[in-house]
Amino acid sequence: MIRDGRARDGECAGRRVREDNQMNRMRPMLAQVVVAACAAALAALGAPALPARAERGRPAERVRARPPASWDKATEAVFFADAFDTLDGARPDFAALATVGPPAPGPAPTGAVPRPTGTAWSTLVAPDTIADEIKDMGRRVTAAVASASDFKGGGYDEARVGFSTIALMFAVTAEHDGDVRWKQQAERARDLFARVGSNCKVGTAQSFAEAKLRVDDLAALLDGNSIEAAAEREDDFTWSQVAGRPPLMSRLETADELAAAATASPDAFKKQAERLLHEVEVAAVIGEVIQRPDYEDHDDDTYRGYAAALRDAALDARKAVAAGDYDAARTAVGALKKSCDTCHGDYRG
Repeated sequence: MIRDGRARDGECAGRRVREDNQMNRMRPMLAQVVVAACAAALAALGAPALPARAERGRPAERVRARPPASWDKATEAVFFADAFDTLDGARPDFAALATVGPPAPGPAPTGAVPRPTGTAWSTLVAPDTIADEIKDMGRRVTAAVASASDFKGGGYDEARVGFSTIALMFAVTAEHDGDVRWKQQAERARDLFARVGSNCKVGTAQSFAEAKLRVDDLAALLDGNSIEAAAEREDDFTWSQVAGRPPLMSRLETADELAAAATASPDAFKKQAERLLHEVEVAAVIGEVIQRPDYEDHDDDTYRGYAAALRDAALDARKAVAAGDYDAARTAVGALKKSCDTCHGDYRG
């Protein structure tokens, strides 16, 4: 039985060898059949014949299939008969462009060119807008400190935005070249509200107590009285300590939303022109202030380009409101939002 098993194993091994030899002899014939079939298919499509085998060590010439002589109607419907019929403007002079070197990198993808800060405040914001913003934010902080539980439950963040914006408006008031209300007390108010705005980063018993005092001070000021509290500021005046960038970005987000709503339609533009003017002037102030030298990234040309684009778009919207031009206002508000969104993709806080 052992001999019989070995004999069968030998027969199997011999059969496999014969089959392998037969397959090796058939491979060249199979390859020729495949090549012939491919050549026939290409010939039917109107394409050139396959190239000859490349010489060893040299790449074969690349042969591309020819486009069909005609297209079916379904395919033709996807394309324009003449693309130039749908394009606006003159064709570019490619010969002239070829002689121009690569453009120098700009300060920001928006194309805005930062200009020196220190622009006269009257070119950015009207005295009435400053006063109205202080009143609006006064109502916001009053609601935020209505109770200790509400304040600690999230109202402190609302208070931070409100107090920081109030501090910013008083800082602008102190430097404004126009006749703005509360100008004589602007510096004291600026420092008091800047401090409470900074302390409202957290909702504690101490920050709540301070916020309540500042709400009372603001109410007294709005009633025509003076602020009696003494402002304590250890360091020299800096804009970034008046209002941090995060709360200003929150206020800017609100301005962006309200401006978009006011330009949603011509009817909305007519009804909300006054609100739109207010919001874009506040946005222009923020865009100017966050370029000041003590703010983070102030020395980054790209960042300043974004901020300049924000400010300039807000000013364009301001002009459009004054002219009653809905289309221009909508375009400017769109540019304002784009500058914000693009900047937030690179910078946060």
